[in-house]
Amino acid sequence: MIIKKFTAKTEAEATAEARKELGPNVVIMNVRSVKQKGIFYFLKAPLVEVTVALEEEGEPGAVRRRVVTPEPPAIPDPVREAVSQVSSLVNADLEKEKKQEEEHHESVIEEKLDSLQSLLEKQISTPAVNPEPEQSKPAPKPVSEDGSEVTDVDAELLKFMKLLYNTMIDNEVNEKIANSIIEETRKSAKPGMPFDYALAATYQKMILKFGTPQAISPATRGPKVVFFIGPTGVGKTTTIAKIASQFSVDQGRKVALLTADTYRIAAAEQLRTYANILEVPFRIIYAVEEVEQALEDFAAYDYILVDTAGHSHQNETQRDQMNGFIHSVDGLAEKETFLVLSATTKYRDLISIADTYSAMTDYKLIFTKLDETTTLGNLLNLKLHTGTTISYVTNGQNVPDDIAPFNPQKTVKLLLGGK
Repeated sequence: MIIKKFTAKTEAEATAEARKELGPNVVIMNVRSVKQKGIFYFLKAPLVEVTVALEEEGEPGAVRRRVVTPEPPAIPDPVREAVSQVSSLVNADLEKEKKQEEEHHESVIEEKLDSLQSLLEKQISTPAVNPEPEQSKPAPKPVSEDGSEVTDVDAELLKFMKLLYNTMIDNEVNEKIANSIIEETRKSAKPGMPFDYALAATYQKMILKFGTPQAISPATRGPKVVFFIGPTGVGKTTTIAKIASQFSVDQGRKVALLTADTYRIAAAEQLRTYANILEVPFRIIYAVEEVEQALEDFAAYDYILVDTAGHSHQNETQRDQMNGFIHSVDGLAEKETFLVLSATTKYRDLISIADTYSAMTDYKLIFTKLDETTTLGNLLNLKLHTGTTISYVTNGQNVPDDIAPFNPQKTVKLLLGGK
């Protein structure tokens, strides 16, 4: 049996070529679309590959001769058996090629992100985004035999942008946000535009949406009071210990730790333990007046970090009490407030939490537990919902190592399928 593949622009052309070479009795076993090869393979229209089989052996195009030999009924037709076996092999190859193609797409995105990141990072600080490709290096525009421009390029580019969209959705970027980003890129796309530009434009737009992270800065005069607020179980106390350790050990700053969490003894004792290790002052405050007293006692310090009760954001009494603590230093000292959230929290819950605390005070964001999730879309979702800044992220329990300033470039790379 002869098994051979023929490739042409259409199925009819490939089949005609097969019959011309092997004769009219070929059996079509499989038809599939294949990408052309070459440096600009993604700009070329796909071809059609036809797999055919011929029962007898012989020279191509020879007249088919059939020798009929009686066979016992129990023995299956060898041709059908062979065709069945080949069909199974072809199907297995198709599945393998499909998987390899998907992995190739992901690999292409990641490789291009790696090459684009260092270049784009230098441009992110400037707000202007040039949507036009360089005039000196026009994108190649393949043409058909009659000289007209091939429109398959645009179709392939749209497929690539659809892949970026699906990757964002898989990373739990909100559908409206993903649609908006892809639509912005699509509107700026030009016929013949290479994938590199679409990827670079999307990458840069997302980084600009994240904005520039802002770490805790020292006060111009006196201590900076930093409040940490948020729901229960997000890791506020551990996050405070990490930041305190960086200020005290790494930067040699004078730090005092306060806690207004009088509901959980374990939380207060945990922060006390960290304070003892760092050899910094620690105090439990029960009333607003005690915050003012702490300001006087620690007037010579650089930072006063305040842990607050991790309660439900739906508890109105506790919200009012926390609101009093946060605003107790207004007019007395410079302050910053950070809403600490877990990256594993559902998007709807994050929105509810953020809206509740927004009614209380302005804040910046800290996301914890990045090591406990494989999707980071909520970082972008909440950033755009609140309009505030993401300052820090944490990715483990180790103090002080598992915390870092938020890195927009790294996060966008992950959201677009990089590793």
